Amino acid sequence: MAARLSVQNWVHVILGGFVLVICGCLVTGGLVLSRMSDHTNNLVDRIQPARSVSFQLQNALLDQETGVRGFALTGDESFLEPYEAGKVAERERLSRARELVGDDPRLAADLDAIAAAARKWRANRAEPLMEAVRRDGPTESGTTALLQGSKSEFDGLRKAYGAQQSHLSEVRDLVRADLDDARETRDQVMFALVAVLVLTVVALSVLLHRVVGIPLNKLREASERVRSGAFDRRIEAQGPSDVQAVANAVENMRHRLVDELEGAQGREALLASQTQELRRSNSELEQFAYVASHDLQEPLRKVASFCQLLEKRYGDELDDRGKQYIAFAVDGAKRMQVLINDLLTFSRVGRVHDGRKPVDLGQALDRALGNLSAAVEEAGALVERPRELPELVGDATALTMVWQNLVGNAVKFRRPDVECRIAVDCVREGDDWHLTVSDNGIGIAPEFADKVFVIFQRLHGRDEYDGTGIGLALCRKIIEFHGGRIWVYSGAGEGTRIHFTLPAVNEAPQNLLAEPPAPATTASEPGDAS
Repeated sequence: MAARLSVQNWVHVILGGFVLVICGCLVTGGLVLSRMSDHTNNLVDRIQPARSVSFQLQNALLDQETGVRGFALTGDESFLEPYEAGKVAERERLSRARELVGDDPRLAADLDAIAAAARKWRANRAEPLMEAVRRDGPTESGTTALLQGSKSEFDGLRKAYGAQQSHLSEVRDLVRADLDDARETRDQVMFALVAVLVLTVVALSVLLHRVVGIPLNKLREASERVRSGAFDRRIEAQGPSDVQAVANAVENMRHRLVDELEGAQGREALLASQTQELRRSNSELEQFAYVASHDLQEPLRKVASFCQLLEKRYGDELDDRGKQYIAFAVDGAKRMQVLINDLLTFSRVGRVHDGRKPVDLGQALDRALGNLSAAVEEAGALVERPRELPELVGDATALTMVWQNLVGNAVKFRRPDVECRIAVDCVREGDDWHLTVSDNGIGIAPEFADKVFVIFQRLHGRDEYDGTGIGLALCRKIIEFHGGRIWVYSGAGEGTRIHFTLPAVNEAPQNLLAEPPAPATTASEPGDAS
């Protein structure tokens, strides 16, 4: 049954059982209290008032006897007033007493006996005595005899009244005894109810723990074992249906983790193998780079040198066509050297660098402008920049190359009839620094906005602008290596704005000041956009 019910169902069952026990306790306690209340009401509302009315009835009878005696001794009619009032009070008290004793036969018989004795006393003694006094006067011997007979018969009435009082006292004592028994029973029942309630709470708690708590604890322990790395330990499904559903879901997750782990281990082994192969390939690439930077450039230098020697020694014997051919050969050798150097620089990004450390972009821009100082001065360019640029983590040499290529392109692709103006800006956008390099040069057509970042892609012939077409491709590789991105916004003849982002470092100084840009000039050999 535990497996068919959910935790919620078990909670409802346990709460229902608890409610039933509480209702049973309330019913039992209510019955006991009702019984005690009945005894209390019987004593307070019936027996005690009946005793009080009985005393008042006795007083009414005594008032009658006293009035008759006084009239018999004095003959004064005023003494009969208590007698008449006593008769009225007797009728009222009898009626009230009958209401209070109800259907109790003995108490009702007592009242009947008192009423009969009172009527007999009045008919046989009181009334004849009063007539004799009115006829013969109070001092006659016959009147005295009647007075003594009235007293004797009234004493019989007193005995009937005394029997009634005795019976009322017995009933009162019985009711009090029943009330004491009811109170004792109440105390015992209340103690039993508290004990039953406590035992019920304990039993229901144990049941809840066994049915729900233990399976949940086992599921938690099994999950902890899996979390600690024991992926081969199966998770058993026990307890209520929803706990079993959770256990089965966790077991399915464990199977999935085991499968993923096995797959990850296989991929890790493959990755280790590929890493080893990559190391070997990088080693060969380093060797190739060394050869390219030394062995390949040496023949190019020889070609250029010997072609220049030929022109120098045999220049007088060569016609213009021969001199042109020699110039072509020298230019090709030099451009080949530049291309090899640019390719080596491009290949080194991400492999050979100064290490990732705090870099002040302002200082990197200063170095780039220093390298470009000759070109900037020759072009008469004006460079506007913030007084402070942020500090971030990266490769100082590579970031200097970015500034040098972007500013160099702005100088190279300027409009000849317009003063060259270059603006560098920087703003914080969330977790990134957004930097821009803007110029008022010839611009780039929108359809070539992506093409300019492809290696060796040129938008102009070599007779218009020199270069290898690797500058912006190198910038993109460096920016992406640092976790940013780069893009261009331009229109032909409207100047160019290069945007790029770099991740901000919260702990590094973020010293961008809201001050107007200050002009600065610098330069060297410009990089290539295309």
